[in-house]
Amino acid sequence: MAVAKPVRPGIAVLPDLPEVEVAQFEPGESNVVPPVMPPAADVKSLAGKATATGTYTCTGFSTVDDKTSVAMLKADKFAWGPYPAYKVGNGSGNINWRLNPYKNRSWYMWFHSLRWLGQGIVAAGKGDTTAMARVAAISKDWVADNPYSWTADVGANESTMHRTNVLICLRQAIMAGLGVTALPAAYKWIDVALVNHARFLTANWSGAWNHGTDESIALFGVGCTLNRNDYKATAQNRLAAGITTAIDSQGSSNEQSTAYAQFNYYLWGRAVTALTACGANPGTTITARRKLMAGWLALATNSLGKLHQLGDSEVVATGADPGTPLAYAGSLGREGTPPSRRIGAFSAGYVFGRTGWGETRPFTQESTYSIRYGPARAMHGHGDHTAITYTSHGRDILIDGGHSGYQRDVWRTWVVSPAAASAMTTPLAADTRPVTKLTRSVINPTSEFYEFADVPGAGISRHRGVLVLKNPDLIVALDWASATKAQQFQTLWHLPSDQKATVYSRTTAIGMKPGDTTRTILFQVPYRQPLPRGAILVKQGQTNPIQGWHYPNIFTRKSAPTLMFARSGTRASILSVIAPVRATGSVQYKGRWSGTTYVVDLVVAGVKTSFGITPAGSLYRVR
Repeated sequence: MAVAKPVRPGIAVLPDLPEVEVAQFEPGESNVVPPVMPPAADVKSLAGKATATGTYTCTGFSTVDDKTSVAMLKADKFAWGPYPAYKVGNGSGNINWRLNPYKNRSWYMWFHSLRWLGQGIVAAGKGDTTAMARVAAISKDWVADNPYSWTADVGANESTMHRTNVLICLRQAIMAGLGVTALPAAYKWIDVALVNHARFLTANWSGAWNHGTDESIALFGVGCTLNRNDYKATAQNRLAAGITTAIDSQGSSNEQSTAYAQFNYYLWGRAVTALTACGANPGTTITARRKLMAGWLALATNSLGKLHQLGDSEVVATGADPGTPLAYAGSLGREGTPPSRRIGAFSAGYVFGRTGWGETRPFTQESTYSIRYGPARAMHGHGDHTAITYTSHGRDILIDGGHSGYQRDVWRTWVVSPAAASAMTTPLAADTRPVTKLTRSVINPTSEFYEFADVPGAGISRHRGVLVLKNPDLIVALDWASATKAQQFQTLWHLPSDQKATVYSRTTAIGMKPGDTTRTILFQVPYRQPLPRGAILVKQGQTNPIQGWHYPNIFTRKSAPTLMFARSGTRASILSVIAPVRATGSVQYKGRWSGTTYVVDLVVAGVKTSFGITPAGSLYRVR
């Protein structure tokens, strides 16, 4: 009578982080971000000290394994993203590691990360010896076919940190699945491979951003697994060096992307967990910076429960981390308590604001906005300085062009350019990646004013004043610019892909989804400059030049209307009003001079309000 094999309890696996799914490397470019701030003094070095041993939990596979079942692994098949499963081996675990059938660098990087083995590794930990044999064979084949130090293959070396963690998970699964407390001799090649991976991570640190943090955690994991204090000490010192640059003293990430900011928040939490579990002292700086970042992310959450889509960010939901302001923001106000602030301006280059947190109206009916400024574009940033995103009436009103991934093509060029942002652009001039200053701001109970200034191109001076009103909710933007040579000045307003934009006159256009309960009335008021013919144009689904698109994620490109308020010459003054109203709502306006102040009187869906413009260009609410 056959005896059934015992079912093992398996290995512990940490939950997936909100990791951005695509490869982040640019071939031929450095991915090193040196720390620029003093290191945290309280993340203690382990050098020269005997430390208590502990545990390092398998960090998981970050959804890369979701589409590759155990049965597929047994057939040497790999599936990821929107791509069909592909047979990458000979059916016996002998893999062709040079394959890239879809010519996609993300597919190739995750292929070399070995994360796609996740389901098989989990099964191996529960005693499935057939799965164990296959994932071990594939992993051993990678080690044999990619000898240290694999620096010539960017996809292989870029995924080293991820592959290191997979090998640790595999090691744990083999011992758990076999019910042993020491790694059997037949699998000692795993420890040799881990040492080589630790050598690579020691020699190649990406610095103060998510790559460097991930690398340090993986290096610490090898040290914990093999009881190597030298690896742990190096990793802890690097975490101490990286935290103060990766998350600044206001809680901003240095990566210029809201999605990467959220990933970093959770990644640094994982660093604390790893250090603590293996007997090291994480100090208090990491936790303090994460607390600041939780407040930043809460403010960066729009009224739809999503992060404002800025930089290399897909449309992602805010994680409702319990015990932090994110619990309230990420749950649409259903859990936790409202954050103490509704507005924040951060020197890293972000303004986030909202009409409220759902105290007097439903959370989703609040209006929220973002405005970008600050340091020059770098890392995961886009050319979006002075750009606005806006939600109101339970929907997106103004959007960003989104994130197309890292393929070097015309679409990537467009999404990172000023043309994909709701800002004044000067398309005849080369983008200088300007530093943009917040020159003035005034915060009142029912209005906020901000003014920004920069040099977006050679010989061009650009200013944007933004006035945000509450009750009625609307945005006013005054763009004025001058240039030493004649230019095209185009204030762009990117609308959601589900809306249709219709131009009614030189002053007015309307964006609306057919059958929706809300529409957006966008108009320009003649101010210090007459409106020329073609003052409002709709650009949608264009490919030459590219304009009128939205990437909600890297695999989806949607045609979306972009309104262009256009001028030409050496000077431009464009005064825009963006007013979301109910489907039957209307807006009337009238401009007048009151001494040297220009006043615009508005009736927005029956509500009267006025704003003024001072001779110096400040905008303020009159009533």
